[in-house]
Amino acid sequence: MIKIVYMATPDIAINSLEKLIKDEDIEVCAVITQPDKPKGRGKKILPPPVKVCADTNNILCFQTEKISKDIELIKKLKELKPDFIVTFAFGQILSQEILDIPKYSTINLHASLLPKYRGANPIQRCLYNGDCKTGITTMLTVLELDAGDICETEEIDITENMNDIELKEIIGQKAPELICSTLKGLFSGKLKPEKQNKKNVTVAKKFTKEDGLINWKKSAAEIHNQVRSMVASPTAYTFFNGKMIKILKTKVLNREKNKEKESEITNVTKQGIEVKTPEGVLLIVSVKPESKAEMNAYDFANGVKIKPGMKFGV
Repeated sequence: MIKIVYMATPDIAINSLEKLIKDEDIEVCAVITQPDKPKGRGKKILPPPVKVCADTNNILCFQTEKISKDIELIKKLKELKPDFIVTFAFGQILSQEILDIPKYSTINLHASLLPKYRGANPIQRCLYNGDCKTGITTMLTVLELDAGDICETEEIDITENMNDIELKEIIGQKAPELICSTLKGLFSGKLKPEKQNKKNVTVAKKFTKEDGLINWKKSAAEIHNQVRSMVASPTAYTFFNGKMIKILKTKVLNREKNKEKESEITNVTKQGIEVKTPEGVLLIVSVKPESKAEMNAYDFANGVKIKPGMKFGV
């Protein structure tokens, strides 16, 4: 029986926890997660999704603001004597003291094909950059961020219109098998981790609100990638008649170079609003105007009386 402590927080990690709990060769002796936090418009204090899952399955669960400074929790972890600690979107940095607790090692699941996209935002950055492929990696955790030896990987194809929410869901579905496979391979000694190639390292920094502002001098493909990479947060946006509009869904109609000025609206159809860029035509499919709910772009255009020749970004 492989004894583990599972450290995670958001909903992307729930499928993996449920898989680990059900696996007859694995014992989840405890779950560690973040404290309850206010969520939604009402700012209601709610527990992390992983805590809800742990409680539902009668798994011992601890919450901590900063585990590296939580003396009592560290003491408890040492008493549990796990074979492995498994982390997946936990949201806290582990100290060397914690990394030394498990008999074998601490394993992290990272949402990219390492060494590409180390850091906090791998799911969104690969979409922003227009990658056709990403994946998930299990690795040995070390103090340097996402720099540990690679255990196993699984590739994921990225389709042209896939957004960050959809990619996150796919990763959440594929992660459980890879985590279980890695644990069993390391426990049996059959799996031999390999060092990362430092020459191929890239870093995935978090987006800021300012990153969401659309630059209409970019190509239709670049703007489309920006939009689909930020649906969850911070959301791409532009301005029309001085008011901010969040852009939630787009499509690239063509990639032909245009002599006309960027951001010019050329057509409004039931499919959406067509906008020319220096390279290609972008179709805006759905939007969220200021203080309003999400709506399709056609209804928005009719409401504010958008006509060909008008421009976004002003």
